[in-house]
Amino acid sequence: MERHGLGEMKNRTHTIARAGGAALIVLIGFLTLASGAFAQIGSGATQPQASQAAQLPLSGRTGQTGGVAAAEAPVPGTTTSVDTLNPTVQVQGPFTGSTSSVARMPFSGKLSLREAVQRALQYNLGSVGLAQAVQQAHGQSRTARSSLLPNFNGDFAVTDETENLQTIGLTFKFPGFSIPTLIGPFSYTDVRARLSQTVANMTELNNYRASKETLTANQFTVQDARDLVVLAVGGAYLQVLAAQARVQAEQVEVDTANALYMQTTQQFNFGKAAQLDVNRSQVEFLTERQRLLTLQDDAAKQKINLARLTGLPVNAQYELTDQIPFSAAPAVGVEDALKKALDQRADLKAAQAQVRAAERALAAAKDERLPSLAVNADYGAIGSTLPQAHGTFTVVATLSVPIWQGGRAAGDIEQATATLAQRQAELDDLKGQIESEVRNAYLDLQAATSQVDLAQQNITLSQQTLGQMRTRLEAGVSNNVEVVQSQQTVSSAQLDYINSVFAHNIAKLSLARAIGNAADSLPQFLSLP
Repeated sequence: MERHGLGEMKNRTHTIARAGGAALIVLIGFLTLASGAFAQIGSGATQPQASQAAQLPLSGRTGQTGGVAAAEAPVPGTTTSVDTLNPTVQVQGPFTGSTSSVARMPFSGKLSLREAVQRALQYNLGSVGLAQAVQQAHGQSRTARSSLLPNFNGDFAVTDETENLQTIGLTFKFPGFSIPTLIGPFSYTDVRARLSQTVANMTELNNYRASKETLTANQFTVQDARDLVVLAVGGAYLQVLAAQARVQAEQVEVDTANALYMQTTQQFNFGKAAQLDVNRSQVEFLTERQRLLTLQDDAAKQKINLARLTGLPVNAQYELTDQIPFSAAPAVGVEDALKKALDQRADLKAAQAQVRAAERALAAAKDERLPSLAVNADYGAIGSTLPQAHGTFTVVATLSVPIWQGGRAAGDIEQATATLAQRQAELDDLKGQIESEVRNAYLDLQAATSQVDLAQQNITLSQQTLGQMRTRLEAGVSNNVEVVQSQQTVSSAQLDYINSVFAHNIAKLSLARAIGNAADSLPQFLSLP
C-alpha cells in the first residue's frame, strides 16, 4: 500500500523537478507527504472505535402501560346479599380503547361473544400498540446486526485546494531565490468504493443476540396481550348480560310491587286495608322503580364500554346474541392447570426471553475487555481529471486490544449485572403470580358453584313464601308488611342467582386467561355454541 502511494508521489515530483529546482522538489515532496499523500493513494481506512455493550432497561416490564385483571366490586343499584361474589374485570391503559372496526368489518347490529373477541383482537389498542412495539424491536435488532455485516459505500470527490506553508509550520530559506508562501491551486478527482467488515467482535455479537431476545420477548408480550383482550372483552360481554338480567329481574319486581300497590288500594277502597298499608305498598313500588332506573342506566353504560373495547360505535344501539347461562367448568385439575399455565403462558415466555436478553447484555459488557478484529478496504481512481486517473487501493486489518478504558467496562458490567438480577427476580415473581391466578380462579369457581345452587334453592323457597303471604293478605289475616318483606327476599334471591352465575362465568374466563391461549379455549370454558 505504501509503495503504491509513494510511486504516485514520485511521478508528481518528477514533473515538478522539470519545472524548477532541487529545493522546490524537496519542498513540494515534503508538502505532498504532509498534506496530500492520502489524497493520492485514496483515503485510508478509519480506525474502528471501541465497541460498547448496549445497556438494557433495568426492568423488562417497562413496555407495559396498561392491564386487565379480575377484581371484586359492588353491584350498583341492588340489594344483593353481602355474601355474594361480585366480580368485575378492571381494564386500564390502552386496553380500554380501540380503533373503529365497522369500516373493515361490517356490523349487523347483533353481537356474539365470538365476534366481539374477534373485533377486539384486531382493533383493541392494547394489542395494536404492542404490535407496533414488536416492529420497533425488529428494527432495533436489524440495526444491531448491521455492525456485524459488511458495509459497502461509494463516493466521488472533486478537490481544489491551495496550501499555505506558514500555517503548517514550513519555512525554507535558500540563497538566490525565494520560496512562495502559497502553493497551488491544484485539483484532483477521486472515485472510490469502500468496504468495512467486522471479523471478530464479541461485544457487538452479544449486543445483537440481546436484541433478538428482546424481539422475542415483545412477540410473546403481544400474544399475552391477546389473552388480556379476551379477558377484557369477555368480562365486558358478561357484565352486559348480567346487567340486562338484573334489569329484567327488577322489571318483574316493579310489576309485582305495582300489583301489590293496586291490590292494597282496592282493599282500602273496600275498607279492608288501612291507609298505612297503601302508603307502604306505594313506597315499595316507587323504590323498585327507582332501582330499575339505576340498573337500566348501568346496563346502557356497560354496552358503551363493550363498544369501546371492540371498535364499535360508542352507543348502546346493538343487541347481544349469546346468553351464556350457568354451565359446569371443564374438568381440569388444579395441578394440571398449573402445569399447562407454566408451559404456555406467553407473559412467562416473555419474561424468560427478557432474562436471556439480560444475560447476553452482561456477556457483551464482559467482552468489552477482549480484542476485536476488523478489515477496512477501499479501491478507486484518483488523478487531476478522470481520464488521467490511476487506480489506487487500501487494505487495512486492525486488531484493537483494549488496555485501559477508564473503568468503563467495569461500570457496564455492574449495570448489566443489576439488570439481570432484576429480571430474574421478575421472572420468579411472575411464576408465583401465575400460580396465584390459577388457584384464585379455582377458589372462585368453587364458591360461585355453591352460590348458584344455594341461590336456586333460595329463589324457590322465597317465591313460595311470597305466595303464602299474598294469600294471607287477600284473606285479610295479615297486612302487607310481610308481603313487602317477602317480595324483597325474592328480589334479593334472584339478584344473588344472577351475580352467582356471572361470578361463575368470570371465574371460568379468569381460569382460561390464567392457563393461557384464552382465545382458543374460550368456547370450551364458556360452552359457546
